[in-house]
Amino acid sequence: MGEILTRGTVWLALSLYVAGEVMRRRSALSPAGRWLNTLGCAAFLAHVACAFHFYHAWSHSAAYVDTARQTAELTGWNSGAGLYINYLFALVWVADALSSWSTSRARPNWIIWSVRGFFWFMMFNGAVVFAHGTMRGYGLLLCVLLLACWWPRRKSVRE
Repeated sequence: MGEILTRGTVWLALSLYVAGEVMRRRSALSPAGRWLNTLGCAAFLAHVACAFHFYHAWSHSAAYVDTARQTAELTGWNSGAGLYINYLFALVWVADALSSWSTSRARPNWIIWSVRGFFWFMMFNGAVVFAHGTMRGYGLLLCVLLLACWWPRRKSVRE
């Protein structure tokens, strides 16, 4: 059950994030986009809690060692530093979700694109590079959908 909850919550989180970005494509202030992003963030936090509960016995050290092992298996680089990047990802997602509810002012483009780039990098690594089997294909689909919804629109010219 632990594996299903841990894997299920992360795939739900990523799917909700992409759906939220698709809705934001229609309207940057889309309430549906904000809700989907916020629910995705909550699902990601549930994923982190499940991973720590079911896999690492609530031990940062155990999570660090496991992250280093997985990184070494895939890249040959024996480092658990990716765990800290995952912590940063969680913090950025929480900040992004909270700030999406603020209507006081729009964020500067450099912040928007920095967050998007970081999310895409994390999603590509987690859902494509470190994924296995058919889920790797689903992760690639999510990454392509994100790029497609972020692609600049052509302005129509009316004559």
